[in-house]
Amino acid sequence: MPDQPITLDAMQVVAYQGEPGAYSHLACNHTFPDFNSVHCATFLDALNMVERGEALYAMIPVENSTAGRVEEIYRELKHTQLFVVKEHFEPVNHCLIAPHSMALDDISRIGSHPQALAQCDANIKALGAKPQAMYDTAGAAKHIAEVNDPGLAVISSSLAADLYGLNILKTFFNDAEGNTTRFLVFSRQQKMPVYEKDRMYITSFMFRVRNIPAALYKGMGGFATQGINMLKLESYMVNGHFTATQFYVDVEAHFQSSAMQAALEELRFFSEEVRILGTYLADNYRLK
Repeated sequence: MPDQPITLDAMQVVAYQGEPGAYSHLACNHTFPDFNSVHCATFLDALNMVERGEALYAMIPVENSTAGRVEEIYRELKHTQLFVVKEHFEPVNHCLIAPHSMALDDISRIGSHPQALAQCDANIKALGAKPQAMYDTAGAAKHIAEVNDPGLAVISSSLAADLYGLNILKTFFNDAEGNTTRFLVFSRQQKMPVYEKDRMYITSFMFRVRNIPAALYKGMGGFATQGINMLKLESYMVNGHFTATQFYVDVEAHFQSSAMQAALEELRFFSEEVRILGTYLADNYRLK
């Protein structure tokens, strides 16, 4: 963990990836309305701001209900020693945005981040337009506001349309109703809530199993026998080696509960490494 102290100014800063107007920006505004939201070029830049003590939190998207996981995040986790302290579910209302001079019939291409393009694939095809991958939803809006790019409309948020003076041609352009992105909030300090039996908690952790037969099955068996609900299990390669697999897990349990401690004891027996990312209260969205 870096030695730099968190400055007084940084105590009111939350970092996010993307240009102003991105959905991560919206998530920051809704979760930390009194904070100063600072945009970064990459996810790693946002996380590094927290590592260096320049921001208290980083707001990072990890999965979407339509397009699935944000794969890049799981590669970056091994480069940071931050903790997860909160989750947030942000409803995503994709808007089709263009300069005021452009009509629907003028559109030949629709640009946005690949995740947004995937979430609007059917509607893009219905307009007979070609998708064009761009680095960021709000960055796409900024691009057409600054550059004359004939035939190009973009998928972004209503906030981005307001910020860059653009016209919303269609609201709710996403293919599926209820399109929602889950964010995790990262901090340098672990902020584990006090365990109360009638509250719902999520514990996130990473582990790498030993290279022995059925190690994953045996290691995760303790969660089944302890009656712990597994919410998410992701796997990815470590350093490009097919023989070393890292796993990311979300479970419905508090780290300090006796059932969780018993399950982790069994997991550690079959693992080379177990890293607890954090325990935090489940977002109220999960109760809907």
